[in-house]
Amino acid sequence: MAEKANSLSHTKWLCKYHIVFSPKYRRKIIYNQYRKSLQEIIRQLCAYKGVKIIEGYMMPDHVYLLLSIPPKYSISQFMGYLKGKSALMMFDRHANLKYKFGNRHFWADGYYVSTVGLNDVTVRKYIQEQEKHDIALDRLSVKEYEDPFRGVAK
Repeated sequence: MAEKANSLSHTKWLCKYHIVFSPKYRRKIIYNQYRKSLQEIIRQLCAYKGVKIIEGYMMPDHVYLLLSIPPKYSISQFMGYLKGKSALMMFDRHANLKYKFGNRHFWADGYYVSTVGLNDVTVRKYIQEQEKHDIALDRLSVKEYEDPFRGVAK
């Protein structure tokens, strides 16, 4: 199934990432009372950056996300933002967490990321559309090469 590409001012893009990360020491706290607030925080932080959450699952000791991240952000930049800000927001909302997690380290170091690619039919269709577009532009630009004073092509 081909999806519609998103766009920025000079870019058409379809960047999807499968991401998995876990709390410090893989503590099984996500399914408890912190699950709802963690979901709200992740939704809010993704909305701030214009990141679309395609799928998301909270397991007892890790988080699965399928995100569509604009190419103006690197994956490491966005994950640093997401994990850092969400940890601070969790500690602000739940003051008792600071005793379980010293020094405001809520998430474990690192994460797993994998790109989600397109199928070859979609890529072929895109290439064919680009070829048709280039041919149409070439036809329009023929008049650029005519000398307006002589009426003859150079």
